[in-house]
Amino acid sequence: MLPIAFIGNLGPVEMLLVGGIALLLFGKNLPKVARDAGKAIVEFKKGMSGIESTIDDAVYAKPESSNSTRPAPVEEKVEATAPKFEPPTSEPIAESKSTESAGSAT
Repeated sequence: MLPIAFIGNLGPVEMLLVGGIALLLFGKNLPKVARDAGKAIVEFKKGMSGIESTIDDAVYAKPESSNSTRPAPVEEKVEATAPKFEPPTSEPIAESKSTESAGSAT
């Protein structure tokens, strides 16, 4: 037998003693008390199994939409690069005196 609370294992003598005390306390109402206790235990077990099934559903259920939880991975990442220097292909143009005098005046 399983231990009950702090009592330990109940043998046949202990069970008869507990039954006798219950009979003295409840008398004619003992069957009704036992029936109500049995119903309470059944309801408690139903409630616990309902809670267990709810937890199992929440833990083991597949997410409905993976897009809402995290963004899709980017296939190709574009890195920013500086423009390459290309030397001029033509000869430099000589500047006229009008643009030089305008630049030196300021």
